[in-house]
Formats: sequence, C-alpha cells, structure tokens
Amino acid sequence: MTPKILTTIVGYTPRQFGADALAGVTVALVALPLSIAIAIASGAPPGAGLVTAVIAGFLISALGGSRVQIGGPTGAFIVVVYGVIHDHGYDGLLLATLMAGAFLLVAGLLRAGRLIRHIPEAVIEGFTIGIAIVIAVSQAKDLAGMSGGALPADFLPKLSSLWAMRETFNPIALTLGVICIVAILVLRRLAPKIPWLVVVVALASIVAAFALPSVETVAGHYGALPKGLPGPHLPKTNLAKMPELLPSALTIAFLAGIESLLSAIVADRMIGAAHRSNAELIAQGAANIASPLFGGLPATGAIARTATNVNAGGRTPVAGLIHALAIFAVLLLAAPLAGALVLPALAALLVVTAWTMSEPHRWPERFRLPKHELALLLLTALLTVLADLAIAIAVGTVLGLGLRFVRGETVPPTWHTPFPWKRDIRK
Repeated sequence: MTPKILTTIVGYTPRQFGADALAGVTVALVALPLSIAIAIASGAPPGAGLVTAVIAGFLISALGGSRVQIGGPTGAFIVVVYGVIHDHGYDGLLLATLMAGAFLLVAGLLRAGRLIRHIPEAVIEGFTIGIAIVIAVSQAKDLAGMSGGALPADFLPKLSSLWAMRETFNPIALTLGVICIVAILVLRRLAPKIPWLVVVVALASIVAAFALPSVETVAGHYGALPKGLPGPHLPKTNLAKMPELLPSALTIAFLAGIESLLSAIVADRMIGAAHRSNAELIAQGAANIASPLFGGLPATGAIARTATNVNAGGRTPVAGLIHALAIFAVLLLAAPLAGALVLPALAALLVVTAWTMSEPHRWPERFRLPKHELALLLLTALLTVLADLAIAIAVGTVLGLGLRFVRGETVPPTWHTPFPWKRDIRK
C-alpha cells in the first residue's frame, strides 16, 4: 500500500522533472475547462470543479498507487451528484462525499482493491453508457442557450422541461456549440497529440467575447470564480441525514473505486507498469474526505486526463502534483479568464466527453456478446437512465454475479480497457 511517489522518486532526474512538468501543465489545460463544465452539469458552483481538481488531484497523485494517474472531478459523477444536490442540497452532497471517502479509505486498508474486479463488465459498460446518455441530454439547455429554471434530476421530467424551454433557445449559441462539437471530434482524429478540447473552447470564447454578446459566459451566468481556495470547513448539515444519504455515499464510493482502478489499468497498459490497487483506494478515500472540506465535488482517477498525461510524457506522480498546482495558479492569477469561457462551448465539451464514454465504435462487438451479457448491459443502461444509478448498479451486479455463479465461473474475466488508446509508448 506504499504510495508510488515514494518509489518513483528514487533516482529522479532533472530531465524527468522537465518531462513531468510539461505533462502536468498540459493536463491542467485540459482539466481546467472540463472541471468547470462538470461542476456546472452537476448543479454545483463552477469553482467547485476547480477546487476538486486542485485538492483531490494533488492527493490522488501524492498518495496513489499509480505512476501516472490524474485525479479530479469526472463525468461519471454528474448523474449522482446532480441528484444528491437536487434532493439534499449542496451540504448534503458534501456529507455524502465525506462518507464515501471514509468507505474508500476502509476498503483500501482492508485490501479490497482486487474485489472490485468481480463486478461484471457488462454492468460497468451499462451504467457508463447510461451516464453518457444522461450527460448528453443534460447539456441541451446550455448548448442551445435556453433559459429557464434548473432541470429536474429525473430523466423523463428533464426531457419535459427541455421541451417546455424550446422557444427560448438561442440560435447563435446553438450554432457555436454544434461547431465546437464537430471541430473537437474532427480535429482530435486528425491531430490527436494536440489538446483540441482546450483550443476549441478557448477560441469559441474569444470569438464570443468580441462578436457574440448574446452568448453567456461562466462568470456572466454564475458570477466570478473564486480567486484561490476557500478555508476548510465541515458541511452545515444535520448528521441525522447520514442514513438518508447512505445509498448516495455508497454509489459515489463505488464509482470512485471502479473508475480509478479502470484508469490505473489503462495507464499500466500504456507504460508497461503495475499499479497498487489498495494504495489507489486509500488515495481516493483521502481525496474524497479532503475535497468536500473545501467545498469540492467527489473525485476519482480520470481516464482521459491520465492518458493525456502519459501521451505528454508524464511518468511519475510529480506530473499529477504539477497539474494540481497549475490549476491552483490559475485560480490565484487568472480566475477572470476562466470565467470568460462560454457555456455552449463547455456544454459541447461534455457532449464530446459523453460520446467518448459510450465508446460507440464498440457496438458491433457488443452485439456479438452472449445474449445474457448483452441483456445485462442494456438493462443496466436502461435502469441508469430511467430509474437510479444506485438501483442500476445493485440490480446489475446481483444479476451478473448470479449468472456467473450458475454458469460455474468463479474467476472474474479481465476487464476491457476502455477508450481506443492504441499507441504503444512504453519507455
């Protein structure tokens, strides 16, 4: 359970620091607009996403079991976070995240890291696809520049609210958002080394600032971003609500554990390394205890940002520490610039994120799955969209493990590596 930073720092060279520093700054550029967008989509203040990237990102790199893991807020949490805030308020979310962090810390200390591998892959893919659908639909309001109250947490009422707002859409905002989606998807395929998420969102915001005054910005809609970190404080909520928040806390802990270990596996395969799963769970626990104390969101290892780190040359946890410090520097020195990002471009960024999460290129492979696995995948996705993520995970896992038991499969299969990171860059 020893943190990777303690072993990778042995024999550390100035040359490696240069590579890690460049990678850390590169990832920070990607994480900054993404963290703001995730916070907004979750129903939280935009600054909460940046606070999470700084606090949780630093701790996950400092304490984690992966050489190159990058932690922070991720799209997987949007659905559950939005629901908790909607039902229990922001302080309820902070308490649920604290509880989740404690669960993860205990799981790591009990060496439960490998037990998560028993979760059926069809369940993981199913709720990931379901989350992607909900994220994409949730972005329709900001993508189209529509005005109105906050969207409901449940999917079908959300669709009804969007339909009721249809006459308020801003055609200029919608055009800008659609252009951003197309540009990111096309340019990312043509030149994958360039962080097009950042470039496209920045260019769209510059164009809007000079020529499109009707397009709303983060600061214009939500107020100025904080200049620095808030002081640590306990959430202002009644501890008697803990039993009521238990399902949400368990869901947050489950998602953090699953996504962090998936991300660590992706990183292992990219650099030919081996992560320490229990150290990773302990780091996730510490991060999810610390983040809400500063008003932050739940956090976990971020697959896309971790892969960006590896592609940029990061090879030790120092890159993750620099990524967190770079975002902190932006909060201190350039918060107004971050506040000038336009909402349709950030919504476009999350639509692309949802598209990537769903791995559309894998549908032919999914349709060739055994019928019981495909049915489990589709059921989990459907329950995630129409019912509740906790219900989807519970029902899917019980059914999946039951099917595996009936078929006499006692050894869990190897998880599929998500996202098409095919470039072999082992060094």
